[in-house]
Amino acid sequence: MDLGGLSVWSPLELSVRVAGAATAVSFVAATLTARLLAHKSGPMPALLDSLCTLPLVLPPTVLGYYLIVLVGRRGVFGQALAEWGINLIFSWQGAVVAATVVVFPLIYKSARASLEQVDRHLEDAARTLGASEWRVFFSISLPLAWKGIFAGIMLAFARGMGEFGATLMIAGNIPGKTQTLALAIYDAFQAGEDHRATFLVLITSAACVALLLVAEFLMKFGRRRA
Repeated sequence: MDLGGLSVWSPLELSVRVAGAATAVSFVAATLTARLLAHKSGPMPALLDSLCTLPLVLPPTVLGYYLIVLVGRRGVFGQALAEWGINLIFSWQGAVVAATVVVFPLIYKSARASLEQVDRHLEDAARTLGASEWRVFFSISLPLAWKGIFAGIMLAFARGMGEFGATLMIAGNIPGKTQTLALAIYDAFQAGEDHRATFLVLITSAACVALLLVAEFLMKFGRRRA
């Protein structure tokens, strides 16, 4: 569909791509981090837990500023990335980085809570039988904690679909290149294109509702099979 000379499907496709990539990266990083910090106590684990959760409470513009300081052209890692031919500013890959930082805590908190609820006697029994720590994790801990982690994944994907502030600062709002659904809605509203803004809002709402319904169905299906 084309409204106002611009396709409304391009932002949808980009949003799905960005949210999917960010969720996949966050799933791996957040689950491994949760595994390392689960059942840990003390000042250092508490500090690391706070840092992992920080993106949930910081304003998106602050996260965007931190990302520019770190990976911008003149950032801490910007020049090193440039030498490798990697430029995250004003690119869809930059949008993925921004979304990853935003959705990471959602999976991390769900994963840590779920892993800490796993019966430790089952894990100890596997260790007694000679299983390595990683085998215990992949064979015992992860399968038993999967429902909670999956809920975090679905929430992270939905949140990634609507990411706005950090994405705008690091990736910009370039139609057809970095303009996600959230940015397209803002752009259409600012331009007075109410019909296009309304249509994009409806698409976003429908996509998120469908995602949550699918997640709920899969969770109930998993419980019935269990």
